[in-house]
This record gives sequence, structure tokens and C-alpha cells, in this order.
Amino acid sequence: MAVLEVLKYPSPVLNNKALPVKEVDSKLKGLINDMAETMYALSAVGLAAPQVGKLLQVAVIDVTPKEEGKNLIVLINPRIVAKEGEIFLEEGCLSIPGYREKVKRWARVKVEAMDEHGEKREIEGEGLLSIALQHETDHLDGMLIIDRISSLKRNIFKKNMKKQLLAKEQG
Repeated sequence: MAVLEVLKYPSPVLNNKALPVKEVDSKLKGLINDMAETMYALSAVGLAAPQVGKLLQVAVIDVTPKEEGKNLIVLINPRIVAKEGEIFLEEGCLSIPGYREKVKRWARVKVEAMDEHGEKREIEGEGLLSIALQHETDHLDGMLIIDRISSLKRNIFKKNMKKQLLAKEQG
């Protein structure tokens, strides 16, 4: 297992739709293991394959508090099939380090996906799990949290990012 490099905004890969997985093989299982290792090493609650440069519909999630151990959820070709309620909480993203913003999400969702064994499963989540499920499926659709905020906040974010990138180039 290996800790993978996480792509950062404005990498164009992050804005592409991921492709459906056709078969669960040893190569895919290796990617899933590496993604889980990366997620845990970075103390994150989720990671999608596009974030590590793989345009596949694969995500890993674990919202279990550290002191309670691990409860890895693997999602292959996930689809949100039911949603209800509304929640408005602050989110962060490994691909946009240091940036946090309040994002409007569904309070409860039901997701259909395959697991790492190719078995079909349903996951229902609310609270943090609901947010993580939506956040990671967004990544698979080429969306970031900045695509879910107001255009004013998004423009401010982009201006600040351009300034930071210029400062790095000149520094």
C-alpha cells in the first residue's frame, strides 16, 4: 500500500467526470487500498479517485472517529437514489488545502453502489456521512465545493488563488 499524491486545485483533472468501473479486479483493489491508506494518512473522511489522478467512479469514506477504529466504506459507481431535508455545514477538501466553506447539502441520502468485492449495496447516511457521500460523488461528477457556493464567493476564492499562485511563482 502507498500514500498517493492528492491533486490540488486548479488541476484540470478535478473538473472531469469519472468513468464507470467495468470490473473489480486486483488492479482496482490495489487502487482502493492505496486510496484508503492516503485518506487515513491525511486524516480525511473521504477521497475520490479523480483526486489522485484516476478518472474512475471510485471513492472511499470513513466518518468513524479515530478512537473508535476504522469503518471503511468503498463506493464503486455510486448513485444517489434518494435524498431529503437540508443541511448547511462547513466543508473542507483535500484538493483545496486550507479552504473551508459552508455548503448546502441534503440532510439524508441513500446511495447505491458496488463495494470492493463487486457486490451491489445501499448506504443510507445522515449528518457527516450524508455530506461525505455527496462530497465524494460530486468529485466523481467533476465538481468541487467551490462549485456549490455563490458566484460571489467563488470569484473571491479564484482571485485569492491567482494571487497565491503568482506569489509562489515570483517567490
